[in-house]
Amino acid sequence: MNIWCISKYAGPPNYGTASRLFYLTKEFISLGHKARLFTSDSNHLAEFPITTAAYNDEIIEGVPVCWVKTKKYKKTASVARFISWLDFERKLFCMKTRHLERPDVIIISSLSLLTILYGLYLKRKYSSILVFEVRDVWPLTMTEEAGFSKRHPLVFLLGLLEKVAYRNSDLIVGTMPNLRLHVQRILGVDRDVFCSPLGFDAKSYQTTNLLEDNPFDNLFPQDKVVVGYAGSMGITNALDSFVSSIKALNGVENIHFMLVGSGDLRKGYEKELADCTNVTFLPRLKQEKVKYFLVKCDVLYLSTKDSEVWEYGQSMNKVVEYMLAAKPIVASYTGYPSMINEASCGSFVSTRREQELIEALLSFVELGKSERERLGANGRDWVFTHRQYSILAKDYLDKLAELTDLRRKTNSAN
Repeated sequence: MNIWCISKYAGPPNYGTASRLFYLTKEFISLGHKARLFTSDSNHLAEFPITTAAYNDEIIEGVPVCWVKTKKYKKTASVARFISWLDFERKLFCMKTRHLERPDVIIISSLSLLTILYGLYLKRKYSSILVFEVRDVWPLTMTEEAGFSKRHPLVFLLGLLEKVAYRNSDLIVGTMPNLRLHVQRILGVDRDVFCSPLGFDAKSYQTTNLLEDNPFDNLFPQDKVVVGYAGSMGITNALDSFVSSIKALNGVENIHFMLVGSGDLRKGYEKELADCTNVTFLPRLKQEKVKYFLVKCDVLYLSTKDSEVWEYGQSMNKVVEYMLAAKPIVASYTGYPSMINEASCGSFVSTRREQELIEALLSFVELGKSERERLGANGRDWVFTHRQYSILAKDYLDKLAELTDLRRKTNSAN
């Protein structure tokens, strides 16, 4: 098959972000297919070279990549970000593709939802199979976690595009395990939804000994159980209960909290915890440094807001990264459970009950080092068995092969 993968946020790892779609494209090629990636340089998690060219073609780790120069933005929740989406779509439609071999499959991966319009255009132009991937459930995320009104014009527009995508795609793919329920609620009918979850590139975790020459060796307190958090500190990250727990546990001698990342609420949290001696804030890290931080911790924490979004399952890079670090995980999460429970490497606690979080954190502190290591190893073993991109890409290709065979049989019958 010849596969075109298109997503505004799918940058290659050499520019600061290791995107799922890049690695899947790479694996498609390694498994004997042709594939190329189209993406944008306007990504708040990446740093692309400065250029005046609108279209920039590169071969990166064997993957043909075209990254489009697009208007930049600073805040993730802003008009400038939406304008950047529009700019990307405009340039996709203006892009010359005559020199490229006709695609058999077109994968449109959100975000942005606007790209489905280009996907429908390509489907009609080339009679290709159109795949619509959902990595974040928009516009539901906007109304549930960002506080947008359901009557907001942008919410209405994205909701319309979401329905168009679900109705007109040949295959719907979700990175979350229970997306089928959401699609059924939106369309009013049941549709097959294929789950292709987030994964990792195994090569990045097999050749490096993260415990040798670890840059965080001198930053971690000695003789304490360190609970770590790595990620954004904004409204959607729901860290209020965690911060309150840190305050409540300030008098416990053998526990210390390390927080890494940036976000709109970070300064407020630092101020709130200014009098606590059991917490350290570190600046945001580049992607390749995060794993060094995680492996130094003893327990890892993540949280989500209590919202409908999580009824369809989680799709967070953070969970994969935490499990790869081989540390037990405490997750404030009340949605559709997956991964952590399947691997028996931690526990879910209610997002509503702070005392339950405190008790869970203390229980992992009291377990002892060997038992924490056993739980952490469960997570690492599970994710190596189920979440390598080489495995996920093969499953994806098998699903695409089913579609192409069905289309071929249908055309022959006609």
